[in-house]
Amino acid sequence: MTELFEAGMVIAFGISWPTSILKSYTSGTAKGKSVVFLLCILLGYVCGIASKLAAGNITYVFIFYVINFIMVSVDLGLFFRNRRLDAKRSCRGGEPSLKKTPLR
Repeated sequence: MTELFEAGMVIAFGISWPTSILKSYTSGTAKGKSVVFLLCILLGYVCGIASKLAAGNITYVFIFYVINFIMVSVDLGLFFRNRRLDAKRSCRGGEPSLKKTPLR
């Protein structure tokens, strides 16, 4: 029963990451994102993964920790990409567009 609750917690947290990734990708800006927050979340997932490995308790919940870790890593990568795009725009004197169009 405890695994079911743990899985529910990890899945509930994981539901938000695809939305965050899509927003990071389409917005093309790092404004409003916190790299410290993303790193803290990654650390939490690393601790969850390490806990499962140290206890030898590799169950289906483990895969959700790994999936969430990957999604947060993607969002972190997009943060750095978007920060670089923000820097390019500021050099050109332009502001990021709020339109949801793919970046070139």
